[in-house]
Amino acid sequence: MITRTPSDQAVARHGWPQAVVAVLAGLLAMTVVATLGLWAAGAAGLPDGAFPRVAAATVVTAVGGAVEMSGDAGGLAESAAGLAVIPLSVTLVGALVIAAGFLRPLRHRAVAGARELAGWAARIAVLWLLALLGLALAARQTFTVSLGDDTLGELGEIFGVTPRVGFRADVPLTLLFGLLWLAGVLVLALLVSRGAPLPPRLLRFQEAVRPAAYAMVVLLLACAALGAVIGLVVAATRGHAAETLAVLLLGLPNLVWLAFTIGLGATWDGRVEGPFGLPMPHVLDEVLRGSDTAALNLGTLAEHDGRVWWLVVVDAVLVLAAAFVMAARSPRRMRAWQHAVRMAVALALTVLMICLVARITAHYGLSVLGIGDLGGDLAGELVLKPRIWGALGFALLWGLVAGFLGALLARPVHRRGEVPR
Repeated sequence: MITRTPSDQAVARHGWPQAVVAVLAGLLAMTVVATLGLWAAGAAGLPDGAFPRVAAATVVTAVGGAVEMSGDAGGLAESAAGLAVIPLSVTLVGALVIAAGFLRPLRHRAVAGARELAGWAARIAVLWLLALLGLALAARQTFTVSLGDDTLGELGEIFGVTPRVGFRADVPLTLLFGLLWLAGVLVLALLVSRGAPLPPRLLRFQEAVRPAAYAMVVLLLACAALGAVIGLVVAATRGHAAETLAVLLLGLPNLVWLAFTIGLGATWDGRVEGPFGLPMPHVLDEVLRGSDTAALNLGTLAEHDGRVWWLVVVDAVLVLAAAFVMAARSPRRMRAWQHAVRMAVALALTVLMICLVARITAHYGLSVLGIGDLGGDLAGELVLKPRIWGALGFALLWGLVAGFLGALLARPVHRRGEVPR
């Protein structure tokens, strides 16, 4: 008779079948959200059956993959295009589902060996890379662009110019960044979950890291949930339901996490030119639209709508609540100033992550025989980039204050696993 050791039984509980379920569930969730969002945005009417390929490209960009834009307008014309944006709604859903699939076989255990965790993560990574390879190969399409009825259109007909714009996923970069994204999700899942086992050598770090990581994830999810409620109310009461749902399903975290950093005091530089528009409150488009780069912060937004100061109030409540959660999950022996420092570091890292993933760069231009000069009606530009150092400075300040206050508020709270004196 062959007997299995506890380690063998643990490995059996999260083998290849469980890895397949985790990866497929994550990809299915991301694909459904991306497809519904694109459908609400009107992408179902794209020519040449391009909708599935656009959905595949959306999932690819959601995990950090690289999608290259290309243009071809013939020998008598010139075109240029570029797009760099992450649909964070799709990203967030995929991260939550894959993290849940990764943690499920590990629950109810206090300790797991490094080799066991690495083997379980490697199974998921292999299947993830295979699935991502298929998506990257499918994410390519070319479209014909109409020149319109003006002078450009007439020149196009005379000289037989047929401008085309397309996209294709960069397979090596997509696999690289997709693997890094997966590694980040799995590591963060281990850090956030109190019930997930850690290797014995890392147990001494869990009291310092896990409460802060959990509080930051709760903070980001609370921002997203609040934005979803507001978006659904807007969709139900102010019309344009399809457009609003498209924003919720594709870029909700892009908007609410941007608003969160602005409420902290951060400044973003942006510009909107041509037919591009921002799928967000009209006040942002008013500030950013123009020929010069505009600063997007509480001051410039308040010049158009004084209600933006409520962002400060909402941020204060959310950050203080996160600090309280972090302190309530930390050992009672930890001092208030230690909570403040850890909260400051955690909030700064969270804001840095938002600054890196929420930036947007998009442009398109067409010129026929020098007319248009890659501008005019068939061109546009959308840029949104943060001032990172200022944002990090405000995050550190907010974190220090909120961490100290949160520690004071959490003193009467009984810590889980501790015996009251």
